[in-house]
Amino acid sequence: MLKTSDHNEAGLDRILTLELVRVTERAAVAAARLRGRGDEMAADQAAVDAMRQELNRLPISGTVVIGEGERDEAPMLYIGEEVGTRNGPEVDIALDPLEGTTICAKNLPNSLAVIAIAEKGNLLYAPDVYMEKIAVGPGYPAGIINLDAPAIENIMAVAKAKGVPVNEITACIMDRPRHARLIEEVRATGAAIRLIGDGDVAGVIHTTDPDETGIDIYIGIGGAPEGVLAAAALRCIGGQMQGRLQLNSDDKIARAAKMGISNPKKIYTMEEMAKGDVLFAATGVTDGNLLSGVKFARDYIETHTVVMRSHSQTVREIKAKHQDMAKFQ
Repeated sequence: MLKTSDHNEAGLDRILTLELVRVTERAAVAAARLRGRGDEMAADQAAVDAMRQELNRLPISGTVVIGEGERDEAPMLYIGEEVGTRNGPEVDIALDPLEGTTICAKNLPNSLAVIAIAEKGNLLYAPDVYMEKIAVGPGYPAGIINLDAPAIENIMAVAKAKGVPVNEITACIMDRPRHARLIEEVRATGAAIRLIGDGDVAGVIHTTDPDETGIDIYIGIGGAPEGVLAAAALRCIGGQMQGRLQLNSDDKIARAAKMGISNPKKIYTMEEMAKGDVLFAATGVTDGNLLSGVKFARDYIETHTVVMRSHSQTVREIKAKHQDMAKFQ
């Protein structure tokens, strides 16, 4: 339970915690109607439309700092777009209306609708590029992972801290050609690998409960939006994460500079990617280790959401049965 004094303390209004749930529920239901249809673009667009509609009902003055792309690439929920009623606190928003578009199109596990908000200036404002990432869950000594260290060192450090042999450690890595060498390095240590096709927000969050998910560490290159969202979730649950933007061209460096990023090689800590009081919500689109997918029954729609707040270190799971199905039309 949240402390009764939460609404009097600095930070975001706790009422927004439950308001955020409606945002991800709406996006998840819209995307779930297109599960398994093989049309990634249609599923993503449905989620974007639904999330934007619900966001504009929130009593906030919100700015999308991590979104669907930059202004010239995305017609809605682009980086820099203002959302909300404009009557409320100024907040930064990171979102992914459909985390795992391919997963949803193929009806595979762990597709989510995801959002995080923080007070203005507290989420990393970055271009839509790749990010190199490494993450572990709570309970480890500070500084146990290092993005610049070889994979073998990070794997061995986690095994030592956990008190198990290396062959009992499992690393989560996205199944991409760019990770071929990383996969070889990790397997050479004797550790196991869980390859995922998409959805690295869920991949990072899975490190927070290795007994349930079987994943101890996340390593690899994925999207920067997903990196910031994952950092926001870890701020609420606990854990450690580092990320470095892949600004490997003059164009990307210039785009980042416009957003105030002067050091293209900077390694960001979890706290630098998501500062202050952070709210995070994710609703399952397809079934997964973290959340159940949307269920369509004859007389109701069921959703499964996790919503978290860093200020109170509260993690809530909400299974909702929506009998007024018209609200999702």
